[in-house]
Order: sequence, then structure tokens, then C-alpha cells
Amino acid sequence: MAFAAKVLGKTMVASSERQQEADSDWDIVRRVQTGEIGAFDQLVLRYRERVYGVVYNMTANREDAADLTQEAFIKAFQSINRFQGQSSFFTWLYRIAVNSSLTHLRKHKLRTFFSFEKINEDDKTTEILGQLTDKSGADREVYVRELQEKLNEAMQKLSIKHRTVVTLFEIDGLSHEQIAEVVGCSVGTVRSRLHYAKQLLQAELQSYLRS
Repeated sequence: MAFAAKVLGKTMVASSERQQEADSDWDIVRRVQTGEIGAFDQLVLRYRERVYGVVYNMTANREDAADLTQEAFIKAFQSINRFQGQSSFFTWLYRIAVNSSLTHLRKHKLRTFFSFEKINEDDKTTEILGQLTDKSGADREVYVRELQEKLNEAMQKLSIKHRTVVTLFEIDGLSHEQIAEVVGCSVGTVRSRLHYAKQLLQAELQSYLRS
């Protein structure tokens, strides 16, 4: 009971913080919509690094990430009058950034890469990380590099839609609900895609670790 209460308490705090952030964003958006154009800079400062992070994790290219981040904010500013607060500004902006990144990836047929060291430490990943910590110095660096290459190969076996939800959840830390809003699908679909993607990635990594 104590554990459940603790988890519930953290969830309620996080939810409250997200709501406060959303309310603050909506106040700024309304100021922009009524002609206070300069107020948009506050939204840029608030979300620039987070948007750049998700775009970089999808493109693995700093120049592309910088350009696509700028493009996302330009599109958001140009469309600001159509934003009516049905979702949070954060998820609306993320949706623009993710869609721009996906269009860029498809247009240029680029491969995306995944960072092993940024994966959340869930049960399976913790086991893998534990094995990594048994190595040290040059051996560990070589091992991590080889495992990174193996993980990148496994990621390429996923469709773009599966790689996207893995990136948003494992690296960017979005909730299932936020991801559903960003990619435009149900929460159940997000969970299904994550489950499938994790199964494939874990199978690929476990096979590598046993070799």
C-alpha cells in the first residue's frame, strides 16, 4: 500500500506539473494570437532544447536537427492561430517536429540511429547494462561500440513508426498518452508498437550477448 501510495503521489505531482506547464503555455499562446508576437520567444526558449533533442534522436545529424528544429518553430508560429488548446502546446509542437523529421527521413531515405546508453533501465535493459559494467577500460569501450552497432542494426529492422515510438518513449521520456497525441494514434497502438519493438530489440541484443 505504501509503495502504491508513493507511485500515485509521484503520478499526481507529475500530472499537476504538466497541467501548470500547459496552462502557462496557453496563456502565452493567447498573447501571441492577440498580436503580442514577441511572446512566442518564450515558447522557443522553453522548448528549443527538448525539440532539438527529439529531432536529433530521430535524425542522428546535428545540422539536420538544427534546421528541422527551426522549421518546427516556424511552422508552429505560422499556424499559431489555429491552435485552440485541444492538446497541450508541448504535444502540438512535438507533433509538428516529429512529422517534419519523418518527412525528412522518408524524402532522403536516411537511416536513424539509437543510443544504447540513453535507454531507460527497465528489467531487460538493466540486465544488459549490468553485464556491461563487468567490463572496464578499453574492453568496455570496444564492447559498448560493438553493442551500439548491433543495436543500430536492430533498429533498422523496425518500421519508421516503430522506431519513432521507441525514440519518444525510451530517449525523450514521453508518456504513452503524450506519444499517442504526437503521432496521432491510440494509446493502445502506442503500447502495441513499443511491445513489438522492445521484443525485437531485446532478442537481437540477447543473442549478441550470448555469443
